Amino acid sequence: MIFITGGVRSGKSTFAEKLAKERTRELGGNLHYLATGVASDKEMEQRIKRHQEERQESEFPWTTWEQSTGVEAIATSFSKSDIVLLDCVTTLLNNELFSQDKWDPHILEKLLRGIDAVQANCAELILVSNEVLWEGISHENALVLNYSKIIGNLHQELVARSRIAYLVEAGIPIAMKEENV
Repeated sequence: MIFITGGVRSGKSTFAEKLAKERTRELGGNLHYLATGVASDKEMEQRIKRHQEERQESEFPWTTWEQSTGVEAIATSFSKSDIVLLDCVTTLLNNELFSQDKWDPHILEKLLRGIDAVQANCAELILVSNEVLWEGISHENALVLNYSKIIGNLHQELVARSRIAYLVEAGIPIAMKEENV
């Protein structure tokens, strides 16, 4: 597993797509894009459409999976030679949290099980996430405080499970963790 994080519009998705193509060249298999975004407004709708068009024009054929929650449901759709790019973990967490009437206290475990299921069924899983904790956290808002704890713990777990982790800033990937496999 490879974990990629960074701020909004930092270039992390572009870097992740480039990395996925490189891994496909090296390992063979098919290239999959597991998109968690939901077209909740006009800007997001246009962004999703632009990303889909870019993948269609790519030198590698991408299979796109629109899966905003429950990624484990499609885990068996991949083969052990495939490269899967999941974009993005933060959006997946948001979708899972707000798709229910009340928060599931086991949401962290649920997300990790889903991601583990995808990873178990592919050659390489590349995860993209957002650094949303750099700004001050309001301790007066229980929702924000709980969310920051969940995303912080989720990132720590995913980086611990990853063989490589990058922070992308201004389009430049900075290796935070590299393990030779």
